[in-house]
Amino acid sequence: MTSESTAKKDIQKLQRAIVEGLEDVKGQDIVVFNTADLSPLFERVIIASGTSNRQTKALANSVRDAVREAGFDKPRIEGEDNGEWIIIDCGAAVAHVMQPVIRQYYRLEEIWGAKPVRLKSGEAKAVARKTAGAKTTRAAAGAKDAASAEVPAKPARKVARKTATPATPPAAKKSATSKPAPRKSAAAAAGAGKTAPAKRKAALPKVVVNAPKPARKTASPTAAAKAPARKPAAKKKA
Repeated sequence: MTSESTAKKDIQKLQRAIVEGLEDVKGQDIVVFNTADLSPLFERVIIASGTSNRQTKALANSVRDAVREAGFDKPRIEGEDNGEWIIIDCGAAVAHVMQPVIRQYYRLEEIWGAKPVRLKSGEAKAVARKTAGAKTTRAAAGAKDAASAEVPAKPARKVARKTATPATPPAAKKSATSKPAPRKSAAAAAGAGKTAPAKRKAALPKVVVNAPKPARKTASPTAAAKAPARKPAAKKKA
């Protein structure tokens, strides 16, 4: 195997690793250009877009990890602090991760885009597999949402009654339906603690047994003398 064919396989392997790293973080508008005739420093220029600083940094980190896993040296990264335009120098290939406004302003496609490179069948299948998997996941989620929407929801009242009224034993029901005992008044409650005063017994006259009878009073002689003598009754005429 010649060195030229080995170098060609290596550049294809590096290109595949970079594209897969960009696809893993959903890089947009990925294009690959052959720059072997334009620059002796690198043979591939790969351009991709990220919608925010956070995504561009994530795309750069993903490319770096993918390149190292493929067996190549750790790439150098420039512009990561700003995040608007990050350059990942992988040696034989250079990847530019840019935000859409910056990409439209600098138009790198017009500089390096003389020979666009088409992805091979293996790379295309990998990308198609990822996109198909994402579509299948979305379709399954949509079908699940549609199925849940078709099933009518049970009335909330019935569910609330079933959960709010637990079964009570008969004794508890009987005690719940019985009338409450009347409340005692405050005066009655206050007097309940005191004992009723004992009734006083009526004083009965003492009976003296074998007591001497009082002597009868006799008319005094002075009273008899003072009393006028009765007149004899007049005889009736015949």
